[in-house]
Amino acid sequence: MKKFFDDLKKDIKFKSVGPGKKLTDDGSSKPQAPQAPHGAPRKAATEGAHRAGAAALARIEQQHRPKVQTSHDAIRNQVRRELEAEAAATAASLKNTDVEGACVPQKDPSCFSVPGVFFICPLTGKTLTKTEKEMHIKEAILMSFSEDAIEASIMMIHTFNKDKEKVKAAVDVISKYIENICKNPTEEKYRKIKLSNKVFQEKVSGIEGSRECLQALGFESTTLPVDSEDRTEEFLVLPAQESEALEQMKAHLERLQKGEPVRAKLDRQPQVFRPSQQATHFQLPPDFYNLTAEELKREQQLKSEAVERNAMLRTKAMREKDEQRERRKYNYALLRVRLPDGNILQGTFLAWERVAALYQFVRDSLENGWQPFELMAPGGQKLKDDEELALNECNLAPAALLTFSWDAAVQADIAAAGGKTAVLLKAALSENIKTLS
Repeated sequence: MKKFFDDLKKDIKFKSVGPGKKLTDDGSSKPQAPQAPHGAPRKAATEGAHRAGAAALARIEQQHRPKVQTSHDAIRNQVRRELEAEAAATAASLKNTDVEGACVPQKDPSCFSVPGVFFICPLTGKTLTKTEKEMHIKEAILMSFSEDAIEASIMMIHTFNKDKEKVKAAVDVISKYIENICKNPTEEKYRKIKLSNKVFQEKVSGIEGSRECLQALGFESTTLPVDSEDRTEEFLVLPAQESEALEQMKAHLERLQKGEPVRAKLDRQPQVFRPSQQATHFQLPPDFYNLTAEELKREQQLKSEAVERNAMLRTKAMREKDEQRERRKYNYALLRVRLPDGNILQGTFLAWERVAALYQFVRDSLENGWQPFELMAPGGQKLKDDEELALNECNLAPAALLTFSWDAAVQADIAAAGGKTAVLLKAALSENIKTLS
């Protein structure tokens, strides 16, 4: 459009120059001056007249011509249209996105195979969501200070601080303080910690719970004069201790050194279902995935390219890279085990848990858990009880149906003795059996 107006302006300017002349004309002849109408000479237009004429022409053009969009306007409108289309596509992908046969729609939670992913606080026993667990555990630790300040401060150090190397460095320094006191109980200098000390500042003060731990061990905050200087500084000072108190301090120190972070335990949400043809149908909530909606959309595209990729000759490194990428997509696995009587046992697992955790879950659910059994994965893969592989390495994430069978040799011995074995789930599970929808 802009080029069209530029060409139009050039054409008008060209025509305004005059009639022109042919190349064959005599160049020495001078053009005759045009004659004014009625014989009267015409005056040249002033500069002001030119400006007025241009303004009038502009007004006329503005009145009779529609507003032409500039290239910036067109680009801006195009970008807006693309953004609107992208937003609509994203909303649609959130509603209907399938990964590995498991649906991730935005639906009523009651339609999912499991309501969500939940955790149990080891301190309070409360069931928590993923977003609640961290804050709840911190609050529970702080509330426990009134019962056991030393244990609470130890949990605080190991739980509130994510950098394990920094935690270890702080614990090592605190251990050195206590060990020096126990070795030299009468030396006052070992019972004073200068808070401005370089080692304390770099390795201890920045660790949450470190000061609370020292105070729980008996250190008291006080201001003392600095040797040979006319000023005071803050110290943590431990009063003189009896031998019995020193022995208790050694025990507390051992607890500190062996401390572990307090982590919420995954709620398996064990459930039993009646025999159903829907056993292989899973609808999983978004919590099961380690991907955003856009990443899930991308995964769908990658799945469509799988046939072409598998037809190519790939190196071992290429195959391992694809397998690792596949495993990283899922945080959790919903597993179902079909029992010999057709009933289905269901539980939730971390995708990187070992196969042994699955065996233990099934064993804990059976009334006769002492009897050996086997689990068969989809495709006929037999899983071993002591398997070191993770569930996602066995292609069991995000969901899978396995088959349970008793150990054949043990069953033969039981039959020879005139007995029989039936799959007997614990009463707490059998009483709440449900139907898959």
